[in-house]
Amino acid sequence: MECRRARLGDEAFRAKRARRIAILNQKGGTGKTTTAVNVAAGVAERGRNVLLIDTDAQGNVGVSLGVSGERSLYHVLVDGVDPTEAAVPVRQSLDVITSDATLAAAEIWLARQAPEQRSRVMTKRLNLMQVSRRYDLVVIDCGPSLNLLNQNALSYVDEVIIPVTCDYLALVGVKQVVRTIKDVERHLHHSVRISAVLPTFYDGRTRLAREVLETLQGHFKQRCLDPIRHNTRLAEAPSHRKTIYEYAPQSHGAADYNRVADWVLATTASAGDAAPHFDSPAPQPSAPAAA
Repeated sequence: MECRRARLGDEAFRAKRARRIAILNQKGGTGKTTTAVNVAAGVAERGRNVLLIDTDAQGNVGVSLGVSGERSLYHVLVDGVDPTEAAVPVRQSLDVITSDATLAAAEIWLARQAPEQRSRVMTKRLNLMQVSRRYDLVVIDCGPSLNLLNQNALSYVDEVIIPVTCDYLALVGVKQVVRTIKDVERHLHHSVRISAVLPTFYDGRTRLAREVLETLQGHFKQRCLDPIRHNTRLAEAPSHRKTIYEYAPQSHGAADYNRVADWVLATTASAGDAAPHFDSPAPQPSAPAAA
């Protein structure tokens, strides 16, 4: 780890603690894991130390990168295992804390904790071992539900990136995420910022996709990032246990996620910990016009 830190050259990226980002959408199939894996890998490829944490019992992060740790997030939360011991180096400057079906038991264990503690266990475990000082970026891949694991993730991170598919129901999903974050802020007294909305599976040939993108851009302004174009290479890469940069470096998917990784670095360098807080109403879906 110390050798890794010695290789870091950009002081502007480093602060007193890591940037903490959750990839969250309670709607399934929005590209959360694809986004988490490729944003984390993209930033790591730029020489920063990155920790990627999987909070989904399906364990898709580990599957996508071809790794399974002896110790998972379950052991960190329930057994108090040092997160740095559970973290598995998977690529240069990229470590992963994997998850699997045992997270269901972790969810039950969390529910048995005192009400004031059950949503803060992850923060306690990660802060105790100074994880945030060992890495420049911590990315958490959240599952498609509002359970105690995701509440723990939101109590730890400072900001959220919301992947949004370019379809009608996606706008409903965004509204749910905004409501969830407001609830977390109110009940846990912890501020979480929506730093970006990331349109995914974008096909500019369809009228609906263009209309959804226009709606998101109109509402979120500069926080609506350029879309991730629909690209079969992104769907194929996990079956080869590779990131998009390894599997198809010349693809649209690689170009689009490289752009997001650059955005992470640029916003960190320019604004440090301070991402804009989102406090206006979520976009209201309207019936799509006939094609």
